[in-house]
Amino acid sequence: MNASIITIGDEILIGQILDTNSTYLAAELNKLGIKVLRAIAISDTEEAIIQTLNLSLSDSDIVLITGGLGPTKDDITKHALARFFNSKMIRHQPTLEKIEKRLTHLGVKLSEINRAQADVPEKCEIFKNNSGSAPGMLFRQGSSIVVAMPGVPYEMKDIMQSDVIPHIKENYELPARIHKTFLTVGVAESTLSDRLENYELQLPENFSLAYLPSPSRVRLRLSAFATNATELKNSFEFQSTKLSNELGNDLYGYNDDTLEQVVGNMLRKNALTIATAESCTGGNIAQIITSVPGASDYFLGGVVAYSNEIKEEILSVSEEDLKKYGAVSREVVEQMANNVKKLMKSDFGVATSGIAGPTGGTEEKPVGTVWIAVASPKRTLALKFNLGNNRERTVLRSTVAALNIVRKEINNLAEKTVNKV
Repeated sequence: MNASIITIGDEILIGQILDTNSTYLAAELNKLGIKVLRAIAISDTEEAIIQTLNLSLSDSDIVLITGGLGPTKDDITKHALARFFNSKMIRHQPTLEKIEKRLTHLGVKLSEINRAQADVPEKCEIFKNNSGSAPGMLFRQGSSIVVAMPGVPYEMKDIMQSDVIPHIKENYELPARIHKTFLTVGVAESTLSDRLENYELQLPENFSLAYLPSPSRVRLRLSAFATNATELKNSFEFQSTKLSNELGNDLYGYNDDTLEQVVGNMLRKNALTIATAESCTGGNIAQIITSVPGASDYFLGGVVAYSNEIKEEILSVSEEDLKKYGAVSREVVEQMANNVKKLMKSDFGVATSGIAGPTGGTEEKPVGTVWIAVASPKRTLALKFNLGNNRERTVLRSTVAALNIVRKEINNLAEKTVNKV
């Protein structure tokens, strides 16, 4: 079963507001096992609405429209729908009474513009708007339906939950559909694609794997659909486990997990604590760690050592090493990590020093060069990265890389403990 989503409004097309309605509607339709073929934002013109309706109804069972149902002259969705479905406009008395009651309560005099908001195409079925004035409207064309809803997000969501979703469930035989997102870090999209080539080739026809890269990590979305929900669940669990095994230690979580939550839970579970010493990341690692509720269980504190003087005076980094190797070096970040660990009496110390840019680079140490060190209860690991010439992305990638090193080091500690036992 296929669906199309149409959002109407010039304010979206000129970038004045974000189209959050399409995101919400797509998520709700996917929960029902309905495939969204398109999500289109169009202008407030009859021609655009009618053209997009023709396109959408050519291949969609369900078309959801939001926007253009207000009382002003530029809200023309109702009139375009009346023209499309060859229907005259009528005044819907229950909606008019609701508008009158609402405005009277607010002490506002009812105008003809307000009354006109109760005008709807005669051929539609009305969905009551419990959160606003403009009602939802359902039209039928053959086996397909078109539902028009207000563009105000909370009004649209109310109509979706109270009327549209129940209507779809009652009138359509819906397939079972499952999605699961696998979260990876520290490995490039191309590397993952090469590694998973054989896995993808053996996937059943009703399965698909999508790559969703970002500047600091890659998400993989495994999707599947079938008519038999039980069989789909069993098959999905098998393929999910197989994919997890293929990803190994590059997999840090699923769906809505965040790296900082995962690392925090690992620290808490193992009764471990952490402290930070940051130069180029400017406290971002500490901020990300403490953005998780309950981080006080494992985060002890941090030092933003941006200047060499602070590195020397607070973190006891060797003045000689700073002069000999420079602040952006293995020798310096190892000392920063170990010394903040001692200073805070923590189990882990994390340190960063780099050239975030856009200036300050040299031929030997170009912009984007970052050293990250993690001092664990067993060893100190320092790694060099080149993270590009965009300052914000360098800080983000450094933060993610540091947390990922901590994650892997905790895993290493756990494995050594298990092997000893």
